Amino acid sequence: MSSGTVYGVGLGPGDPDLMSVRADRLLRNARHVAYFRKHGRSGQARQIVNGMMPEGAVEFPMEYPVTTEIPLDDPRYNQMLSTFYEDCAQHLKTLAETGQDVVVLCEGDPFFYGSFMHLYNRLRDVVNVDVVPAITGMSGAWTATGDPITWGDDVLTVLAGTLPEEDLAKRMAQTDALVVMKIGRNFNKVKRALQSSGLYDRAWIVEYAQMPNQRVCKLTENCDGITPYFSIIIVHGQGRRP
Repeated sequence: MSSGTVYGVGLGPGDPDLMSVRADRLLRNARHVAYFRKHGRSGQARQIVNGMMPEGAVEFPMEYPVTTEIPLDDPRYNQMLSTFYEDCAQHLKTLAETGQDVVVLCEGDPFFYGSFMHLYNRLRDVVNVDVVPAITGMSGAWTATGDPITWGDDVLTVLAGTLPEEDLAKRMAQTDALVVMKIGRNFNKVKRALQSSGLYDRAWIVEYAQMPNQRVCKLTENCDGITPYFSIIIVHGQGRRP
């Protein structure tokens, strides 16, 4: 039997209308669909494709063993996630080796801060893996603000909010335009770094970018109710323009 293919399919920032034609076609013809989710949740990626999967498709929810319960610097964190990714990759490998194609749903772009990358590195040399790129979540977020992110020679920096506060502030001070991902419980730290770097007054926060419940707010204004767990911070460049 010929081997199947594991497809890492980017879904874009959240609106199904922003998926690529290829992603839509693969999903609507899928026999096996895998996606990540937290325990007890349906999963953001799975919610995006509600009503798009064919009847009878076999779903494989991959539930994280840990998210924020253990600090990132705790050795158990990497150990638990490594075992989790190994188990998930083995399941996908078995399906592919028996001739089955599998669509793995990926929020945003599969190669940009996504969990699929950990599966990809474990599968790329043992089965066929095909990655379908997509619009990133940050692109959806800066578009939601209604202003271009970069002008002229502006330098854009993308930072993870998990970095130490001193590193965040230093890198923020050296850029023209800024995107901060992975805010979550790091929200207050990120805000302090923005203040230290002089960017706070220009910063926006976008929650659920390009989704029906999207919210856009300037940090200096009343942003009550916006959760940092599904948000991206944007600072627009102010560079050269004709």
